[in-house]
Amino acid sequence: MSRIKELERRRTFGIVSHPDAGKTTLTEKLLLFGGAIQSAGAVKSNKIKKHATSDFMEIEKQRGISVATSVMAFEYRDRKVNILDTPGHKDFAEDTFRTLTAVDSVIVVIDVAKGVEAQTEKLVEVCRMRKTPIIVFINKMDREGKDGFDLLDEIENKLKLKVVPLSWPAGMGQRFKGVYNKYKEDLVLFNPHGKQSEDVVKINDLNDPILDEKIGESLANELREEVNVIEEVYPDFDRDAYLNGDQSPVFFGSAVNNFGVKELLDCFVEIAPSPLPRETEERMVKPEEEDFTGFIFKIHANMDPKHRDRIAFMRICSGLFERNTNYLHIRKEKKIKFSNPTAFMAEKKEVVDMAYPGDIVGLYDSGNFKIGDTLTEGEKLHFKGIPSFSPEQFRFVNNSDPLKTKQLAKGLVQLMDEGVAQLFTKQDNGRKIIGTVGALQFDVIQYRLKHEYGASCDYEPINLHKACWIKCDDPVAYKEFISKRKRDLAHDKDGKVVMLAESSWALKMAQDNHPKVEFLFTSEVD
Repeated sequence: MSRIKELERRRTFGIVSHPDAGKTTLTEKLLLFGGAIQSAGAVKSNKIKKHATSDFMEIEKQRGISVATSVMAFEYRDRKVNILDTPGHKDFAEDTFRTLTAVDSVIVVIDVAKGVEAQTEKLVEVCRMRKTPIIVFINKMDREGKDGFDLLDEIENKLKLKVVPLSWPAGMGQRFKGVYNKYKEDLVLFNPHGKQSEDVVKINDLNDPILDEKIGESLANELREEVNVIEEVYPDFDRDAYLNGDQSPVFFGSAVNNFGVKELLDCFVEIAPSPLPRETEERMVKPEEEDFTGFIFKIHANMDPKHRDRIAFMRICSGLFERNTNYLHIRKEKKIKFSNPTAFMAEKKEVVDMAYPGDIVGLYDSGNFKIGDTLTEGEKLHFKGIPSFSPEQFRFVNNSDPLKTKQLAKGLVQLMDEGVAQLFTKQDNGRKIIGTVGALQFDVIQYRLKHEYGASCDYEPINLHKACWIKCDDPVAYKEFISKRKRDLAHDKDGKVVMLAESSWALKMAQDNHPKVEFLFTSEVD
């Protein structure tokens, strides 16, 4: 198959939502319909020792939440589908924001009972800024929830999306009988015993009496009225508008019951974009270009704790990536080749000989990579838009086991390289401080240090407001700042000088007293 045909077959997307909307369950069921797995894990069940395929870290299995992005690939209807399942919890938003730079489209999952929640708003705002095509899946239709039209209004008002329902539910909760698929003009009947009914009724005309026969006269009339309203109020689906981020198709279903998922997947592989161009500081990179380019958007230490492997996740943007071929690492200005690049099925990995734009490849990494690094065949490019954040929560980290000092130091360095937190070393006393975006990250770091590195740590509170990276072109002003602010200064893991401000007032005073010093609230990925 030609390179261009392979390119057109790719569909790379992320699944995002507020916690507990059913995002990881939907991922499982997409994999199930795609034939990638034989049975889906009960995400939160402790009775059966099955867990969601995409939740492969031990702490995720215990807590029933996703704390890291997982990558999974499968073939479906002659398409190569790459799913990136992201954390929903706000404390892990940084991982999600970075992952959104590596996808071409997004499926947003919304709980029918809870509607649009805070974390969903933040994530969709990031997608909207990038004009990422969005499909909405309204989940848990087998439970009582908000009225369908009220939900559509909420999505339009809160998420600022122009919605187009491509399916519509017949009832809800106890009355839920199925979903009318406007896109295919058929009715899929719901079987409440956990499996999708094979009974798919082709309906070209909603006035057909077969509708009354299948779901009852009352519900059939209700469905006719509601579909009629949809056709009057909402525009027809326009694929170009969807691809430009100006229109969002909406589907209804119940992921836990496998219901509505196949319809979503069938439509998705038809309408979703193949790999899109990517912006660099130098120029726009088009996927059909012959020369290979790619960037690192995620690093994960100890994907398999038994083998102590550290993997850098690379999104291929153009050309053809081949195993055992030398590529230029732009930041380090050196050629590297990879003997075991891998494709993913959650934690299961297989070596790939070649990969195409849109594919996510895992590169075994001995410490060469940072998030945001670019690989090319020689052209010096720097991909844009990979965010990093100033921490909002800080704690001193103390070694609980002096016999494991080396293990703790190694573990902290490797976990910080993943970009989940920042490590600062105080200049005046050498004490280590961890800064995170969310408090739950501290638990994850502590857990992973113990279970992956055999190191123990505990935390001590510290009252800090912000971490600011320092930039100053005037050597005299810089020297004066350093000498006067010794007590507030630290180094990050790359040796950059950071001011740890105790309060907003202390930060303002420092800015007023040192006008030639620039205070940066993100550590630029370089």
